[in-house]
Amino acid sequence: MKIIDRIALVLVIIGAINWGLIGIFNFNLVDTIFGTMSVISRIIYTLVGISGLWSIRYFMYDND
Repeated sequence: MKIIDRIALVLVIIGAINWGLIGIFNFNLVDTIFGTMSVISRIIYTLVGISGLWSIRYFMYDND
């Protein structure tokens, strides 16, 4: 696995955990740590979104 794939996977997991916290507890961890829609939190959201798009390519792999 290439380093960019690992980074994308970590960011997707962070995003999934944050969405789980929002859905279950109405608690946004990114906003709590970095501030609501601060520059840093917007960068994190952008990187998580790009990582999600990058991860779409895993559907193209043939694991047979």
